[in-house]
Amino acid sequence: MIFNEKVLDNQGCKIHYWISNNSSEECIVFLHGAGLDHHMFSEQIKAIPEKYKILMWDARGHGRSRPIGNDFSISLLVQDLLIILKNEKCNNTILIGQSMGGNVAQEIAFYHPEIVTKLILIDCARNTNMLSNMEKFSLSIAPLLFYVYPWKSLVKQSAMASSLNNDVQLYIIDCFNTIGKEDFCKIIIETTKCLHYEEGYSINKPILMLCGEKDRTGNIKKIMPIWAKQENKCNFYMIENASHNSNQDNPELVNRYISSFLFEK
Repeated sequence: MIFNEKVLDNQGCKIHYWISNNSSEECIVFLHGAGLDHHMFSEQIKAIPEKYKILMWDARGHGRSRPIGNDFSISLLVQDLLIILKNEKCNNTILIGQSMGGNVAQEIAFYHPEIVTKLILIDCARNTNMLSNMEKFSLSIAPLLFYVYPWKSLVKQSAMASSLNNDVQLYIIDCFNTIGKEDFCKIIIETTKCLHYEEGYSINKPILMLCGEKDRTGNIKKIMPIWAKQENKCNFYMIENASHNSNQDNPELVNRYISSFLFEK
């Protein structure tokens, strides 16, 4: 599949994205996790049938989309993505988001459900979940902990916590070092601010949820199976031999679930 690289200049950041050159009305959008870039989905691209248009990006502050620009927030990422989708006439989308990318996908589905047909959410927190007092406290002290933690240790431990695969860990370390500590901390902290409790809310779209069986990031492994049961149209699978970046740790199994889900009516 051939991709064309394009650039959106918005609010101080030149956002790089890649789109396949077919003219399908159905567009699959890949949204990477915090600190990473579009390469994290290299194996998943192979699982997408040619009938779909594919769009992937380096979100502002990530990969080639640097410097970060005037600001960073999940709301701003949503704004960036909506402009790109409008420019590319992608009005019928399947969103595939890992971690932070899953947060962005949820916000698109919440505020603009008319352009979303399906979601694939990989190892991500639920934006509209009610937080416990302990979870609220943990989020409140996170900024201080991130900024005072030694950068090399933060990068190494984050990589080891995200993947069981040495090559994937090296990829994560390289991505994080490209961003640098100041922007990395800003990205992680601002990502947690997208959470907003919505009592009784259901996405009400066909959803595939995937979680690494060894994901120890936050409360994701605990919440995802509970969340899946509360959605009307959701399939949930635990990915064996995988941590937080389960699509990179066990791409064969993840691709099998994605392929099956895409063929479902």
